Amino acid sequence: MEWMSVDLGNCPLIRALDVVGKQWTIIVLREAFNGVRRFEDFQHHLGLSRSVLSRRLAEMVTDGLLERVPYRPDGERERHEYQPTDKAWALYPVMVGLMQWGDRYLADGDAEPVRLVDRHSGKAVVAALVTDDTATCAPADVGVRPGRSFKTVPAAPSDHGACGDGR
Repeated sequence: MEWMSVDLGNCPLIRALDVVGKQWTIIVLREAFNGVRRFEDFQHHLGLSRSVLSRRLAEMVTDGLLERVPYRPDGERERHEYQPTDKAWALYPVMVGLMQWGDRYLADGDAEPVRLVDRHSGKAVVAALVTDDTATCAPADVGVRPGRSFKTVPAAPSDHGACGDGR
């Protein structure tokens, strides 16, 4: 299969970025994955304005990443907290991969600021590509095959410019 023949109009990566690529979404998810649930706690830890945070939380609820759940502290009015949904937790491996990529290539110190470990064994947790039987594989070993909704685009005419070599 030639990659240039793939119709990108049905690209799941583009659709995913429409949801998680919005400013603050990934950072709010990081907070939620680490136990932050209440508006005031998000605001305090992130330093966002109330309007920006309110808008982002509402969009994340609409996108199905967070669920708005009521709670009532003793003697107080009902409030809401924001809990990650299964759809959000499915992004956790992606977030781990981004974090570890940042640790490797963008770190501002000699070591990572936080480490992820298995709570039972204490062993380091790493993002990895695995087959469906959990064998690891290198990026070079990953191939692209047509899926059920695969579509092709017509081949573009070759335009090699004045040099004739594709530059």
